[in-house]
Amino acid sequence: MSDSPAPVPAPPVPGGTVAEPSGVLACPACGEPSPEGARFCEACGTPLAPLPTATDLAAGTGAAADLATDAATDPAAAGTGDGGPGPDAGTDTGTAVPSGEASAETDGTESGARPCVRCGGRVAEDGYCTECGEPAASERDHWAERPASWVAGVCDRGVRHSRNEDAMALAASPSATAERAFAALVVCDGVSSAPDSDVASLAAARAARDVLAARGLDGPDPVTGEASARMGAWSALLGDASRAAQDAILATVGTMADRENPPSCTFVAAVVDGPLVVAGWVGDSRAYWIPDDGDAHQLSVDDSWAQEMIAQGVPRAQAETSPQAHAITRWLGPDAPDPVARTAATLPDRDGWLLVCSDGLWNYCSPAADLAALVRSTQDRVGDDPQVLAGALVDWANAQGGRDNITATLARFSRASSATPPPPPADPATARRAPRVRPPRPQSLHPHPGL
Repeated sequence: MSDSPAPVPAPPVPGGTVAEPSGVLACPACGEPSPEGARFCEACGTPLAPLPTATDLAAGTGAAADLATDAATDPAAAGTGDGGPGPDAGTDTGTAVPSGEASAETDGTESGARPCVRCGGRVAEDGYCTECGEPAASERDHWAERPASWVAGVCDRGVRHSRNEDAMALAASPSATAERAFAALVVCDGVSSAPDSDVASLAAARAARDVLAARGLDGPDPVTGEASARMGAWSALLGDASRAAQDAILATVGTMADRENPPSCTFVAAVVDGPLVVAGWVGDSRAYWIPDDGDAHQLSVDDSWAQEMIAQGVPRAQAETSPQAHAITRWLGPDAPDPVARTAATLPDRDGWLLVCSDGLWNYCSPAADLAALVRSTQDRVGDDPQVLAGALVDWANAQGGRDNITATLARFSRASSATPPPPPADPATARRAPRVRPPRPQSLHPHPGL
């Protein structure tokens, strides 16, 4: 999750605190209290209801009792929040949007049993998976999207947080060649100090995806022309997509916009259009171009306190490990100072990966060279399937501590006549030797609310 927006004007510092609660909410599953305005229990992740009165308890009535009853009779109710992926409007409207449905990746193993979204096992009556032994997670806690064989993403709650405020939305043409390929990858990271930012991030990601998909190869109004003209068109469209994301947040949060800390999120999106890669962003979620060999590049430039310090000459390692590092200077939401995405473009000259991710991944491996080394070494280990690779990157971030929500989305870029990735080396001894990945930073250097 991103930290609080930094106040404007500069110098930016972590801004805003959640308003003092006027009441508490009781978790119907574990009974732990939480501040008013929270939608999920920080102890177990269950959706919250108002604390019942003594009369309610005696009579077995009230919102908390109702929710507890629902959870007891419907196992899915206990682990699923209102902000979960659910039905994807972008794929159900009948419009020409080449996007896949969000998927939990697995099916139930027994009739009437809820599947574990992490391993596919059966969730027992006690709420734990019979296969992996983990507490049951909701679809929003962990899901994958795969609109085409060459594009996929995985979004995960992480280890330390009880809810997932990250969101993603993907679109892609069914196949890809050097001349005909389209993909749109959108990632939004909810601001951790603002309750209900999970709602904002999901609405924003899907709205932006739909704007970009409408201008893709299979959309109703595809971008055409020479490469330079398409580059300019996509730069403008990424600005339109961030505005659409902003509008979707305002329409979704309703009266929550009046809060001292209204639901907010970062935004990053990247488009593959034939030989082009164009990225746009608001906040500190990132887009990287990672070739199979040669230098990798971070396409986005963080809107953050850390980046402003780097621009003033402070070493990256020092700036990104300061207590104020994750204070963002631009974001989307009711109090956003500027919702229009800044953009950058590139014309890759070799095969590689477009990676769009949240800070839950790059926090552990920030420089482009280090992240490229991680992607390459992971690819050597798990292969070229983008969903498998994205899942492995998420697993790696969780293994480093999983201190934040994690989203990794990938598109396989190919300069060849076919986008089919090359097979891995048959002999492990012939595999490339990736540079050493920088060790994870100490946890204390990356404070987040609730940790």
